[in-house]
Amino acid sequence: MPASRLSRTPLPGIGVRYDLTTRDRRNLSVIAQLDGGRILNAYREDDPDACAVSLRLTAGESAALIDALMPAHHSPNLLHTTDLGLVAERVELAATSHWNGRVLGETRMRTETGVSVVAVLRRAEAIPSPGPDFRLAGGDTLIVIGTQEGAEAAADILGRE
Repeated sequence: MPASRLSRTPLPGIGVRYDLTTRDRRNLSVIAQLDGGRILNAYREDDPDACAVSLRLTAGESAALIDALMPAHHSPNLLHTTDLGLVAERVELAATSHWNGRVLGETRMRTETGVSVVAVLRRAEAIPSPGPDFRLAGGDTLIVIGTQEGAEAAADILGRE
């Protein structure tokens, strides 16, 4: 069976397109957009030029998919939160969110949900351990740790418009 192949094509003003031909001769492409979003395309087996599925992912969804595809579970230094009944989730803050431009403490997230915001991803920067006076911005991705129910409640709070 032939090896898989990956090619990279710059798309000026858009980002980069990655084309993958798998060992099974299936064609996939990922367009990595400048804003952090991704477009994932899978092509038909009988016609490799015909797109069968196209998925548009936000930056947060892309990061979650990357985590799923490349889990770091093999590292002995990592704390496995699921073993403790905890989850680590990425929650994206929409530009239309009520909290856009407000400080983190106003959300009362820890008090209301029990989750902790351990980091905020903003553009290409990670802000660890943001305090209650940290000003949120649309497009931020908050990394929260807590129970599954708490993480879902945090997403509901941050989704408020």
